[in-house]
Amino acid sequence: MAITSAPNATTILRGGEWLLQPADADSLFTPERLSDEHRLIAQTAQEFVDKEVLPELPRLEEKDWALARRLVKRAGDLGLLGVDVPDAYSGVGLDKVSSLIVSEKMSRSASFGATFGAHANLTIVPLVLFGSEAQKQRYLPRLLSGEIIGAYGLSESGSGSDALGARTRATRQADGSFVLNGEKMWITNGGFADLFVVFAKVDGEFFTAFLVERGFGVKSGKEEHKMGLHGSSTTALIFQDVNVPAANVLGEVGKGHKVAFNVLNFARYKLGAACSGGALGAIAESAKYAAARRQFGQPIASFGAIRHKIGEMVVRTYAVESLLYRTAGLVDARIAATPHEATDGSPALAAFEEYAVEASIAKVAGSEALNFVLDENIQIHGGNGYVRDYPAERHFRDARVNRIFEGTNEINRLLIPGMLIRRAVKGELPLIPAAKALQDELLSPASMPRDADDSVLADERRAVDAFKKTALMVFGVAMQTYGTKLTEEQEVLMHLADIAIDVYSAESATLRARAAADRALPRATLHVDAARVSVNDAAMRIDASARQALAAMAEGDTLRTLLAALRRLIKVTPINTVAIRRRLADETVARGVYPFA
Repeated sequence: MAITSAPNATTILRGGEWLLQPADADSLFTPERLSDEHRLIAQTAQEFVDKEVLPELPRLEEKDWALARRLVKRAGDLGLLGVDVPDAYSGVGLDKVSSLIVSEKMSRSASFGATFGAHANLTIVPLVLFGSEAQKQRYLPRLLSGEIIGAYGLSESGSGSDALGARTRATRQADGSFVLNGEKMWITNGGFADLFVVFAKVDGEFFTAFLVERGFGVKSGKEEHKMGLHGSSTTALIFQDVNVPAANVLGEVGKGHKVAFNVLNFARYKLGAACSGGALGAIAESAKYAAARRQFGQPIASFGAIRHKIGEMVVRTYAVESLLYRTAGLVDARIAATPHEATDGSPALAAFEEYAVEASIAKVAGSEALNFVLDENIQIHGGNGYVRDYPAERHFRDARVNRIFEGTNEINRLLIPGMLIRRAVKGELPLIPAAKALQDELLSPASMPRDADDSVLADERRAVDAFKKTALMVFGVAMQTYGTKLTEEQEVLMHLADIAIDVYSAESATLRARAAADRALPRATLHVDAARVSVNDAAMRIDASARQALAAMAEGDTLRTLLAALRRLIKVTPINTVAIRRRLADETVARGVYPFA
């Protein structure tokens, strides 16, 4: 099946360039642009989860790993394991939008979604990106069929977030092979996987990735007793004099960081997609429950407090979904535009390196939006949401780990501004000259008001432009204040990350809604409603984050001058979000599903 999803854009914005450049709604990929082929893969994945996985969830939660293996094999039979793999290796070679869709649908069963993700995203993908031809031929067909199951061994008890601080050692032998000693922690599929992507330091120094078969001597620890994801296996992996052939080095000795970090970029983006899918399911549950549950003689869906909750659940999910599909479109467009020979044979690798910032944004925004949605889902269910008779309780427990998976949200918040600043210093992203130009603009007399623009979402588009300038101003002040020591100011970096996340989310929602209005799509007015609330609320958060960051960097007259400049930038008139959330909630309840599904 061949799918082309890249937007028809004359220029493809580079990673982080949306802070500096306007984007065209016509070039944006959105869920409304899905092809028939995309919808077919979505239907296949959803039917598989609904009909074959969810009915077996009680057995999975009893640790029936033979069943888990059969379900992975069934996913392979349906082609769901091979979405990211070329057909030369028995894959189906679809685009990254298709990959996003599969992750969305797998989230309907979070436990199996974790099993699936560790296999498809964390084992198969590194083989595709970094494996030798011999490694691909040896392992990929069996991984794609589900004959063997994969797992990813990076974390250790003493180096969770500090991945490069791993203590597992690989000692080089005279015949070129390696002997591994050490222990990995919290390994999904650890209890029954057959092949592991394992990271160790060769001779205690060179961080390296290896393909390690269980038959080489890998032992699993006991199953962890987790808060959630009870239907997925999580164990330690123990390596005691495990001999690994030289041919099983994945990539190059000493280049394991390239494997680890690029695979994590991909996994973060996919985790964001899974979180979006989880939110869609919870919104449907809330809407149906609120319509059926009666209090004081009427459905609770008629109460303003409940309508506010459902409306806000929709708004936050809309923004995350918009930025996810936008990113998928950018990645696919970059892959299509990149010559194969220009990237050491992997345009996909180059694309995920390019959009690492956006991957971290997707992970943070997705996991935190899902947390909000699932918390409100329990609240709407009341006491019923707190007991296991309803799935709301399980969803909430299962989702908590998403803010820890694939690098904690704190680590990703540090990465977002850190990557942007490093690219700016290298001259790859003209952030510094843009910040200087903005400084000159703010020091000059105020310009005359622009001609009135009454086109759809005109106020919101102006607001997004102001958000970008705010981000530039705060980034510029931070770089001027701290210089090379900015990386030590984690609180300021967190504020910078929150501003960047809100800019990307608000612009993505606005562009998607503008495209829906321009094309006169069904429910276009609801798209506009969701985007307007997204921008309205982002304005308040960005203003608060900017104020706190500036107050940490300046005081006295300097701070007053900066705050005056901030007031000049952010001039967003509040809108009646009560009425808008009611419209979104009423449509959701009437349809019984997320209104943009």
